[in-house]
Parts: sequence; structure tokens; C-alpha cells
Amino acid sequence: MQSTPRFIMIGGFLGAGKTTTVSRLAQHYQEQGQNVIIVTNDQATDLVDTNILRSQGYRVGEVAGSCFCCNFNELTATVERLGDSQRPDVILAEPVGSCTDLVATVIRPLQEIYSEPLEIAPYGVIVKPSHGSRILGRQKKGGFSPQAEYIFRKQLEEADFVIINRIDELLPEEVAYLSRLVGEHFDERPVVEISAKTGAGFENFCAFLGQRGDFGRRLMDVDYDVYAEGEAQLGWLNCQLDLTASEPFDLDAYLLSLLNELKDDFAERDSETAHLKAIGMSDGYYAVANLVSSQNDPQLSLPSHCKTRTANVVVNARVAIDPECLTELTRNAIQLMAVPIGADAHITTLQSFRPGRPVPTHRIASSD
Repeated sequence: MQSTPRFIMIGGFLGAGKTTTVSRLAQHYQEQGQNVIIVTNDQATDLVDTNILRSQGYRVGEVAGSCFCCNFNELTATVERLGDSQRPDVILAEPVGSCTDLVATVIRPLQEIYSEPLEIAPYGVIVKPSHGSRILGRQKKGGFSPQAEYIFRKQLEEADFVIINRIDELLPEEVAYLSRLVGEHFDERPVVEISAKTGAGFENFCAFLGQRGDFGRRLMDVDYDVYAEGEAQLGWLNCQLDLTASEPFDLDAYLLSLLNELKDDFAERDSETAHLKAIGMSDGYYAVANLVSSQNDPQLSLPSHCKTRTANVVVNARVAIDPECLTELTRNAIQLMAVPIGADAHITTLQSFRPGRPVPTHRIASSD
């Protein structure tokens, strides 16, 4: 007799490290002999996260064009499609990083409306150190508008437990400070400290996720006017391009140069970066670069060590800037950074927009 699939959703703000965390969790459960499927989510198509996870050999479905809560039926349909050939033991779900109210609009409907039984794991939300310390510490310049910060706080409010990620990049006193801030604002939330990159703290993290009980029950009041305004203040861009050069170029260096150029462009306009990420793909080689805030430098999270004449590149940007300006800056940076490597850069697809008002398919806000 097969066990009931376990649904694990990992929330957190844009750039918190959800994809790296989900990838390591998938590896952990597969090593235990469990069948794992992953569902990613974005407001648009051409998602870097999906490409990254598929390149690692995982079975991945994508709910694109809207968040889980606003397209609940596509979430469940994607789970069913991925499970057609083999029933999953674990379903890992990564929601859009600008979404909140997921207990009422995703977890509770899965428990009470969805026809297939699922075991709901404790809902963990990753707090992003670069913005968490500023926002929860009430610094004058947290980086985002009060409306966007409202989303950040609400994400943590509904968590069963809070995850502090990137501890490998922080001093012990910085981790302790952020943990103390979480405790001051959300005093009933257990805190787990991890590095999704190195695996530090993952044993304790998985122990939290392995708990059985009545989880995903933290219902809260949400001002959807403030929520919608916070999302709309972020410009979103998803772009694909092809690079073709006469001589081999360093794919890793190109991605870093592109992100550095964009970081400088955003800084000139005092536009805070929520998350900027790019993946470069060439003949089975993959490189991934990330910028998680305006105060950080771009990092190569997955080097390819590849020199190539051709590459496909996917760029996702979530920045507090007008989408039209974001498009112009991205187009210019792509062409400018192609010059030093003697490459022709051809943009094949590009979408930029502000997210629309969230309208959940279901919202169960009662504890009855």
C-alpha cells in the first residue's frame, strides 16, 4: 500500500534562496529512495528556476503566468501530470517570491477542496538576510516601499517555522542578530538556520519538515489593496537570448559581467533589486549567476567552467523599477556585454510587466 504524498511548500521573498533549497531537499529525499516531483511558479514564462532544476535531472512542472493561489487548478493539474507515470512520495512546491496569504489560498484548499489526499508538511518560509535585517530592524532604508515590505512581513507571519538561509555568507553575530529580530516580530516561530548552498543545518531543517501534525493553519488578515500595490511596485522581466561568437568565450564571466552592468544601472536610478538571476546553457554545460540585493555583489552560484562559441541565456529580473525602463536597461546591457567577447546577442523572447492584482481561486480564511 502506497503512502499519502507529502506536500512541502517552501516560501520566501524574491532572492531568498528557495530554488537552491528545493534542489537540496529533492536530492535528500531521492537519496532516501523516495519519488520526488517539483512544481515551480512564476508570473511569466521562461523561468530560470525551472531550467536549473530540470538541468539537475528532476521532474519539474511549472505554473506560469500567475501565482499558485490565483491558478490553483493549474497547480493541482501540474501535480497530477507529473505523477501520471509514478505516484510521488514527496511534492516540493516553490511559490512566487512576491506572494503571501498562501496558507489560506493554497494549503487550506489542498486540505479541504482538492480531491486527492495529501499530507501537509510544516510550512517553512525563508527569511532573506540582505533585506530581513534592514526591514525587520526598521532601518530607514529597507530597500523597498512600505507596501512591498508589507508582503515580506506577511510571508513570515503565516509560517509554521522560519528559515534563515545563507549562513555560510554571514558572520555568527549576523545570524544571531537576524534570529533575534525574527523572534521579536514573530515570537512563536521556531527558527532554523541553514545554508542551502553547503548543506549546513540541513539535518535539523529536514527534521522540522518531517514532523507530523496539523500544520499550515496560521490564518491571517491580509489587506489585498496593500498587497496588490506592493507587488505592482516591482518590475518583472523574463528574457531569453542566443549568443554567437567567432572565438570561444568564458560563459561564467559573461553572466557575471551582465549582472554587474545591470546592478550599476539600477544603482544609478536608486532602484532596489529584489532578485536578478541568469542561467547560461551550452552543450550540456550550465552556469548560474545571482544578485539578491542592491547591497550585494553578483555571485556565480553554479560555475560551468565552460568556454564556448554559442550559448542560450535566460535572464529573470525583479526590480523596483518601471518595466519599460527595465526592458531598455536589459537590452542595452545584453548588447554592451556582448562586445568584449566578440559575440552577436540575439534576444528571442522578452516579457516585462508589473504583476496584476492577486485574485485567489479559493481563500479559506476560517479555522472551522
